Amino acid sequence: MKFDLHTHHVRCGHANGTIRDYIEAGIARGLQVIGISDHTPYFGYEEDQPFPKITMRKSELSSYVEEVLALKQEYEGRIDVLLGIESDYFPEYAKLYHETLSRYPFDYIIGSVHHTFGISIFNKSRWKELNSAQHMEVKSEYYRLIQESARSKMFQILGHIDAMKGNYPAFSDIEAPDVIDETLRTIAEQGIAIEVNTSGKTKKSGGWYPADAILERALYFGVDITFGSDAHKPERVGDEWEEVQARLHEIGFSSWVYYKAKQKQRVPLHI
Repeated sequence: MKFDLHTHHVRCGHANGTIRDYIEAGIARGLQVIGISDHTPYFGYEEDQPFPKITMRKSELSSYVEEVLALKQEYEGRIDVLLGIESDYFPEYAKLYHETLSRYPFDYIIGSVHHTFGISIFNKSRWKELNSAQHMEVKSEYYRLIQESARSKMFQILGHIDAMKGNYPAFSDIEAPDVIDETLRTIAEQGIAIEVNTSGKTKKSGGWYPADAILERALYFGVDITFGSDAHKPERVGDEWEEVQARLHEIGFSSWVYYKAKQKQRVPLHI
Protein backbone atom coordinates (compact mmCIF):
# COMPACT_ATOMS: atom_id res chain seq x y z
CA MET A 1 0.00 0.00 0.00
CA LYS A 2 1.60 3.21 -1.21
CA PHE A 3 0.29 6.47 0.26
CA ASP A 4 1.16 10.12 0.82
CA LEU A 5 -0.85 12.09 3.39
CA HIS A 6 0.83 15.51 3.23
CA THR A 7 0.26 17.63 0.12
CA HIS A 8 -0.54 21.29 -0.51
CA HIS A 9 -1.83 23.27 -3.49
CA VAL A 10 -2.24 26.78 -4.85
CA ARG A 11 -4.78 27.97 -2.26
CA CYS A 12 -2.14 28.36 0.46
CA GLY A 13 -0.23 30.94 -1.57
CA HIS A 14 3.17 29.24 -1.47
CA ALA A 15 2.50 26.06 -3.45
CA ASN A 16 2.00 25.36 -7.14
CA GLY A 17 -0.70 23.31 -8.82
CA THR A 18 -4.34 22.41 -8.32
CA ILE A 19 -5.68 19.59 -6.18
CA ARG A 20 -6.31 17.63 -9.39
CA ASP A 21 -2.66 18.06 -10.34
CA TYR A 22 -1.59 16.40 -7.08
CA ILE A 23 -4.05 13.54 -7.50
CA GLU A 24 -2.84 12.90 -11.05
CA ALA A 25 0.76 13.02 -9.81
CA GLY A 26 -0.16 10.46 -7.16
CA ILE A 27 -1.59 8.12 -9.76
CA ALA A 28 1.55 8.55 -11.90
CA ARG A 29 3.70 7.64 -8.85
CA GLY A 30 1.68 4.49 -8.21
CA LEU A 31 -0.06 5.65 -5.04
CA GLN A 32 -3.19 3.85 -3.88
CA VAL A 33 -4.00 6.62 -1.38
CA ILE A 34 -3.37 10.36 -1.50
CA GLY A 35 -4.26 12.81 1.22
CA ILE A 36 -4.86 16.47 0.42
CA SER A 37 -3.82 18.51 3.45
CA ASP A 38 -3.47 22.20 2.74
CA HIS A 39 -2.82 24.72 5.51
CA THR A 40 -5.72 25.86 7.63
CA PRO A 41 -6.63 29.54 7.49
CA TYR A 42 -5.53 31.68 10.42
CA PHE A 43 -8.76 31.49 12.39
CA GLY A 44 -7.44 33.67 15.19
CA TYR A 45 -7.36 36.81 13.04
CA GLU A 46 -10.31 38.98 12.04
CA GLU A 47 -9.04 39.33 8.47
CA ASP A 48 -10.07 36.76 5.90
CA GLN A 49 -6.45 36.19 4.86
CA PRO A 50 -3.96 38.09 7.01
CA PHE A 51 -0.96 36.32 5.44
CA PRO A 52 -1.70 35.58 1.77
CA LYS A 53 1.50 33.62 1.15
CA ILE A 54 1.09 31.29 4.14
CA THR A 55 -2.49 29.99 4.31
CA MET A 56 -5.77 29.96 2.44
CA ARG A 57 -8.54 32.45 3.14
CA LYS A 58 -11.09 31.61 5.82
CA SER A 59 -13.75 32.05 3.15
CA GLU A 60 -12.08 29.34 1.03
CA LEU A 61 -12.24 26.53 3.58
CA SER A 62 -15.69 25.29 2.56
CA SER A 63 -14.82 25.33 -1.15
CA TYR A 64 -11.60 23.47 -0.38
CA VAL A 65 -13.54 20.72 1.40
CA GLU A 66 -16.16 20.56 -1.35
CA GLU A 67 -13.53 20.30 -4.08
CA VAL A 68 -11.65 17.48 -2.36
CA LEU A 69 -14.88 15.55 -1.74
CA ALA A 70 -15.96 15.99 -5.37
CA LEU A 71 -12.60 14.76 -6.62
CA LYS A 72 -12.77 11.84 -4.20
CA GLN A 73 -15.93 10.71 -5.95
CA GLU A 74 -14.55 11.36 -9.40
CA TYR A 75 -11.39 9.31 -8.82
CA GLU A 76 -13.04 6.46 -6.93
CA GLY A 77 -11.62 3.18 -8.14
CA ARG A 78 -8.43 4.80 -9.42
CA ILE A 79 -7.01 6.26 -6.21
CA ASP A 80 -8.45 6.83 -2.75
CA VAL A 81 -8.52 10.61 -2.20
CA LEU A 82 -8.58 11.56 1.48
CA LEU A 83 -9.72 14.87 2.92
CA GLY A 84 -7.06 16.15 5.26
CA ILE A 85 -5.77 19.49 6.46
CA GLU A 86 -2.63 20.74 8.18
CA SER A 87 -3.52 22.82 11.19
CA ASP A 88 -1.24 25.16 13.08
CA TYR A 89 -1.21 24.63 16.81
CA PHE A 90 -1.68 27.90 18.67
CA PRO A 91 -2.58 27.18 22.33
CA GLU A 92 -4.51 30.43 22.68
CA TYR A 93 -6.72 29.55 19.71
CA ALA A 94 -6.89 25.77 20.11
CA LYS A 95 -10.58 25.76 21.06
CA LEU A 96 -11.48 27.95 18.07
CA TYR A 97 -9.51 25.73 15.68
CA HIS A 98 -11.03 22.57 17.13
CA GLU A 99 -14.60 23.87 16.92
CA THR A 100 -14.14 25.17 13.38
CA LEU A 101 -12.48 22.05 11.97
CA SER A 102 -15.02 19.78 13.69
CA ARG A 103 -17.68 21.08 11.29
CA TYR A 104 -16.06 19.26 8.35
CA PRO A 105 -15.66 15.54 7.54
CA PHE A 106 -11.87 15.37 7.61
CA ASP A 107 -10.26 11.96 7.31
CA TYR A 108 -7.39 13.28 9.39
CA ILE A 109 -5.85 16.50 10.68
CA ILE A 110 -2.10 17.06 10.82
CA GLY A 111 -1.07 19.21 13.76
CA SER A 112 2.08 21.24 13.22
CA VAL A 113 3.94 23.70 15.41
CA HIS A 114 5.20 26.46 13.12
CA HIS A 115 5.88 29.18 15.71
CA THR A 116 7.54 29.46 19.10
CA PHE A 117 7.57 32.66 21.11
CA GLY A 118 5.65 34.24 18.23
CA ILE A 119 8.42 33.64 15.67
CA SER A 120 8.39 31.19 12.75
CA ILE A 121 10.44 28.08 13.37
CA PHE A 122 11.99 28.61 9.92
CA ASN A 123 13.15 32.17 10.67
CA LYS A 124 16.93 32.06 10.27
CA SER A 125 17.42 35.31 12.19
CA ARG A 126 15.83 34.09 15.42
CA TRP A 127 19.04 32.36 16.48
CA LYS A 128 21.31 35.40 16.18
CA GLU A 129 22.90 36.51 19.44
CA LEU A 130 21.20 33.78 21.51
CA ASN A 131 23.37 32.12 24.11
CA SER A 132 23.38 28.40 24.87
CA ALA A 133 20.79 28.72 27.64
CA GLN A 134 18.45 30.58 25.29
CA HIS A 135 19.00 27.93 22.60
CA MET A 136 17.90 25.31 25.10
CA GLU A 137 14.88 27.41 26.09
CA VAL A 138 13.71 27.70 22.47
CA LYS A 139 14.13 23.98 21.80
CA SER A 140 12.36 23.06 25.02
CA GLU A 141 9.45 25.38 24.19
CA TYR A 142 9.15 23.89 20.70
CA TYR A 143 8.82 20.40 22.10
CA ARG A 144 6.58 21.55 24.94
CA LEU A 145 4.16 22.83 22.30
CA ILE A 146 4.38 19.57 20.37
CA GLN A 147 3.56 17.66 23.56
CA GLU A 148 0.66 19.99 24.23
CA SER A 149 -0.61 19.52 20.68
CA ALA A 150 -0.44 15.75 21.16
CA ARG A 151 -2.60 16.01 24.28
CA SER A 152 -5.10 18.37 22.66
CA LYS A 153 -7.18 15.55 21.05
CA MET A 154 -7.30 17.67 17.89
CA PHE A 155 -4.96 15.69 15.66
CA GLN A 156 -4.39 12.22 14.25
CA ILE A 157 -0.88 13.05 12.98
CA LEU A 158 1.83 15.40 14.19
CA GLY A 159 3.77 17.06 11.39
CA HIS A 160 7.56 17.30 10.92
CA ILE A 161 8.49 17.10 14.61
CA ASP A 162 12.06 18.34 14.22
CA ALA A 163 11.43 20.85 11.41
CA MET A 164 13.00 23.64 13.45
CA LYS A 165 16.31 22.32 12.11
CA GLY A 166 15.15 23.13 8.57
CA ASN A 167 16.90 26.48 8.23
CA TYR A 168 19.14 26.01 11.28
CA PRO A 169 20.74 22.54 11.15
CA ALA A 170 22.54 23.17 14.45
CA PHE A 171 19.13 22.90 16.16
CA SER A 172 19.65 19.13 16.29
CA ASP A 173 22.77 19.58 18.41
CA ILE A 174 21.22 21.84 21.04
CA GLU A 175 21.32 20.09 24.40
CA ALA A 176 17.86 19.78 25.90
CA PRO A 177 18.03 16.67 28.11
CA ASP A 178 15.25 14.12 27.74
CA VAL A 179 12.98 16.47 25.75
CA ILE A 180 12.78 14.13 22.74
CA ASP A 181 12.01 11.07 24.87
CA GLU A 182 9.42 12.99 26.85
CA THR A 183 7.76 14.15 23.63
CA LEU A 184 7.70 10.69 22.04
CA ARG A 185 6.39 9.13 25.24
CA THR A 186 3.54 11.65 25.25
CA ILE A 187 2.72 10.99 21.59
CA ALA A 188 2.67 7.24 22.19
CA GLU A 189 0.37 7.65 25.19
CA GLN A 190 -2.07 9.63 23.04
CA GLY A 191 -2.08 6.95 20.32
CA ILE A 192 -1.43 9.33 17.44
CA ALA A 193 1.15 9.15 14.67
CA ILE A 194 4.13 11.16 13.56
CA GLU A 195 5.06 11.53 9.93
CA VAL A 196 8.28 10.93 8.10
CA ASN A 197 8.27 14.12 6.06
CA THR A 198 10.65 14.24 3.10
CA SER A 199 10.48 18.00 2.55
CA GLY A 200 13.56 18.57 4.68
CA LYS A 201 15.57 18.13 1.49
CA THR A 202 14.20 21.51 0.36
CA LYS A 203 15.70 23.27 3.40
CA LYS A 204 19.25 23.87 4.63
CA SER A 205 19.15 20.79 6.85
CA GLY A 206 18.56 18.38 3.98
CA GLY A 207 17.28 14.91 4.77
CA TRP A 208 13.97 14.04 6.36
CA TYR A 209 11.97 15.12 9.37
CA PRO A 210 12.51 13.60 11.86
CA ALA A 211 16.12 12.40 12.02
CA ASP A 212 16.87 8.69 12.23
CA ALA A 213 17.83 9.02 15.90
CA ILE A 214 14.32 10.27 16.68
CA LEU A 215 12.74 7.50 14.61
CA GLU A 216 14.73 4.92 16.57
CA ARG A 217 13.40 6.34 19.83
CA ALA A 218 9.90 6.48 18.34
CA LEU A 219 10.12 2.74 17.70
CA TYR A 220 11.25 2.20 21.29
CA PHE A 221 8.23 4.08 22.66
CA GLY A 222 5.78 2.46 20.22
CA VAL A 223 4.90 5.58 18.23
CA ASP A 224 3.05 4.98 14.96
CA ILE A 225 4.60 6.32 11.76
CA THR A 226 3.02 7.64 8.59
CA PHE A 227 4.42 9.17 5.40
CA GLY A 228 4.08 12.68 3.98
CA SER A 229 6.05 14.30 1.21
CA ASP A 230 4.80 17.76 2.24
CA ALA A 231 4.69 18.40 -1.50
CA HIS A 232 4.23 22.03 -2.53
CA LYS A 233 4.53 21.14 -6.19
CA PRO A 234 2.99 18.09 -7.88
CA GLU A 235 6.29 16.54 -8.93
CA ARG A 236 7.21 15.97 -5.27
CA VAL A 237 4.18 13.75 -4.51
CA GLY A 238 5.40 10.46 -3.03
CA ASP A 239 8.97 11.76 -3.06
CA GLU A 240 11.42 9.20 -1.58
CA TRP A 241 8.62 6.91 -0.46
CA GLU A 242 10.61 3.77 -1.25
CA GLU A 243 13.70 5.10 0.53
CA VAL A 244 11.66 5.90 3.64
CA GLN A 245 10.04 2.47 3.56
CA ALA A 246 13.45 0.80 3.37
CA ARG A 247 14.93 2.92 6.17
CA LEU A 248 12.00 2.31 8.51
CA HIS A 249 12.39 -1.41 7.86
CA GLU A 250 16.10 -1.18 8.72
CA ILE A 251 15.30 0.66 11.96
CA GLY A 252 12.89 -2.11 12.91
CA PHE A 253 9.37 -0.92 12.10
CA SER A 254 7.04 -3.64 10.84
CA SER A 255 4.11 -1.39 9.89
CA TRP A 256 3.02 2.17 9.30
CA VAL A 257 -0.37 3.85 9.23
CA TYR A 258 -2.72 6.18 7.43
CA TYR A 259 -6.09 7.53 8.51
CA LYS A 260 -9.53 7.31 6.95
CA ALA A 261 -12.57 8.85 8.68
CA LYS A 262 -10.10 9.50 11.55
CA GLN A 263 -9.66 5.76 11.99
CA LYS A 264 -6.15 4.35 11.92
CA GLN A 265 -5.43 1.99 9.04
CA ARG A 266 -2.36 -0.13 9.69
CA VAL A 267 -0.31 -1.24 6.70
CA PRO A 268 2.45 -3.87 6.81
CA LEU A 269 5.83 -2.41 5.97
CA HIS A 270 6.89 -4.92 3.32
CA ILE A 271 10.16 -4.62 1.45
